[in-house]
Amino acid sequence: MTDHTHLPHRPEPYWRESGKLPSFPALSADIEVDAAVVGGGITGITAAYLLAKEGLSVALLEADLLVNGTTGHTTAKITAQHDVIYDELIHHFGEEKARAYYDANDEALQLMKNLISEHSIDCDFSEQDAYIYVTEEKNAEKIEKEARAYETLGIPGGYVDQLPIGLKIHSGVVMKNQAQFNPVKYLIPLVKELQAMGVQIYEHTRVNDAEKGSPAKVKTLDGHTVTCRHAVSCSHFPFMDGKGMYFARLHPERSYVVAGKISKPYAGGMYLSADSPSRSIRYTPMNGEELILIGGEGHKTGQSKDTMKHYEALRTFGQTDLDLKETLYRWSAQDLFSVDTLPYIGHLTEDYPNVFVATGFRKWGMAFGTAAAVMARDYVIGKENKYADLFTPSRFKADPGLKTLVAENTNVAGHLIGGKLSPADKKMEELHPDEGALVHYNGQKAAVYKDENGQITAVDATCTHMGCEVAWNSGDRTWDCPCHGSRFSVDGEVVEGPADTPLKKLN
Repeated sequence: MTDHTHLPHRPEPYWRESGKLPSFPALSADIEVDAAVVGGGITGITAAYLLAKEGLSVALLEADLLVNGTTGHTTAKITAQHDVIYDELIHHFGEEKARAYYDANDEALQLMKNLISEHSIDCDFSEQDAYIYVTEEKNAEKIEKEARAYETLGIPGGYVDQLPIGLKIHSGVVMKNQAQFNPVKYLIPLVKELQAMGVQIYEHTRVNDAEKGSPAKVKTLDGHTVTCRHAVSCSHFPFMDGKGMYFARLHPERSYVVAGKISKPYAGGMYLSADSPSRSIRYTPMNGEELILIGGEGHKTGQSKDTMKHYEALRTFGQTDLDLKETLYRWSAQDLFSVDTLPYIGHLTEDYPNVFVATGFRKWGMAFGTAAAVMARDYVIGKENKYADLFTPSRFKADPGLKTLVAENTNVAGHLIGGKLSPADKKMEELHPDEGALVHYNGQKAAVYKDENGQITAVDATCTHMGCEVAWNSGDRTWDCPCHGSRFSVDGEVVEGPADTPLKKLN
């Protein structure tokens, strides 16, 4: 049996060690540009590229390292097939907007194909058909409705009763001519294009605020100011809220992937089950071989007692259903979900009309991130975008938004109160090497990690965002907030927002 505790994560950012992508300095002085783009993933890099192509002066600001967040830890589909979504979109938003949803993602795919061709980018891009399937008859109705929605909207594809990979199913639906790629290999050449076009790139530069008015004045945590006509927030969770209540209108979820080898050649295609728990299946080329990627096991961030069990469940599925013979890597990702399934792309709030935000892509950030970058460019240069109304953050649909909003914030309140009242997880002496837990430390409940040599690191267990108690993530060795998804390293440093302040060190 594979020991997932010591199974390596997917190789760390090899592009740094190999010299394929240089390091960039932190912002160390006030600057002035036409556009400040915050976030060094696919949305931010693509937006910076498109804006620079328009002849604008651009600064790209990343809190950590470029291509090292959600974009760098994704299974990298480029698709408009986002689970069984189109029947629901027709029901809630109408046929015209449901088709616009598809078109926005399809146009993003075509733009990416064009950029790959224009710059001769070798990024393992391949066109693949995308499938959603169910294995149980009780779930067949959702597939039938989705197939009818494809037909109504004119989406290429339709109903199927078997899959190319031979996995036994009840029914499914296919969307033709989607794609997969390696986002890191795709973005490295675009970053080099940014350098050639004179874009100012700063890493280790965390932005946490912006002043009202024009020009915008974007503030960094280190006290520097970027003055700009427009600011574009592409930082996964928005770098500021602006009284838009984004912390209440978004919820974070973790998902997991194992990568390995199967005993027979892979037949191609990308697959997602609509059963529960869901399973995602596709492959990626690596060192001349095909690695199969098995994903799923999603849950709200900070709300799973044993994250390692999710890797084991995926490995077991692979062995049982896909002839997985060897597991090589594991990793996880975090995604943000809006209350009505559509992302928030547009003005942050009415009070900040020159701050643009792009967030809430769920698990579909490659296509949506590119579509958002196009919308950001159009917003900055004053060009009308036909998808602006569909994705505007100011929209609100009572169905399904209100019910989801109430449920999510009831969940947050429960964890906020429950975390304060709950006892410590363990006693200090019960901690094993390479384990973290909430324990009593020097008279208070603290987040304590014991490394493999027995060294203790203790930090305050209270999340610096809104005061919830963090929980230990054994799979990723992080402290995760169950309320709004902030994540911290074992020594309390911010790994993922919305928190922008580290946990207080206690030793």
